[in-house]
Amino acid sequence: MSDVILLNGMAVEALIGVYDWERVAPRPLMLDLALSVDLSAAARSDDVQDTVDYAAVAACVTAVCAREQPQLLEALAGRICSALLAEFGAIDALTLTVHKPGILPNVNDVAIRLTRSRLSD
Repeated sequence: MSDVILLNGMAVEALIGVYDWERVAPRPLMLDLALSVDLSAAARSDDVQDTVDYAAVAACVTAVCAREQPQLLEALAGRICSALLAEFGAIDALTLTVHKPGILPNVNDVAIRLTRSRLSD
């Protein structure tokens, strides 16, 4: 599949972290999302029903980040991937990068990237 929907620089907040000082308030995260979707029908029809609703994807991601309170970025990313694959049947696969900026001294950004598909999830 070569068709991809990209949502880059999605700003969310999540209560996430291993240390006690990280568990007192939500912190900002940035997400980049690549969704593998067959866009041929939408390209022909110009009908939103033939694609994935970007706003609904963003709302799903935001809801997972607000609801979940894991310690690890890996766990949060896994839960986001699972939720997206469960809610949006048109998504064949996805790659999610979660950035946690400013968490380490002398490191601008820490990030993890997960790739999931219907076959692997």
